[in-house]
Amino acid sequence: MPVAIVMDFAGATLEQYDQVIEKMGFTKGGTGAPGGLTHWVAATENGIRVVDTWASREAFEAFAREKIDPITAEVGITEKPDVSFYEVHNYLTEGPAA
Repeated sequence: MPVAIVMDFAGATLEQYDQVIEKMGFTKGGTGAPGGLTHWVAATENGIRVVDTWASREAFEAFAREKIDPITAEVGITEKPDVSFYEVHNYLTEGPAA
């Protein structure tokens, strides 16, 4: 079952996020991780918020252990994010070009 994940990284910056994405081998507007269905990020008053939809919570948690946790620490994000999970009723993806 798809799951939505909201991650609030207190004190983190968009510049640090860009470093994380680069170290993961992703590009802006490109494809994401296997099992990841949607992804976006925005600055907040306290840091950054990352919102994902994943095919399963297990797929996300494995990716977090293997990639998110070590790479965020590597770029200086020292605090673990506040993470919330939601069961997804529906999600949409990019449609064909108009």
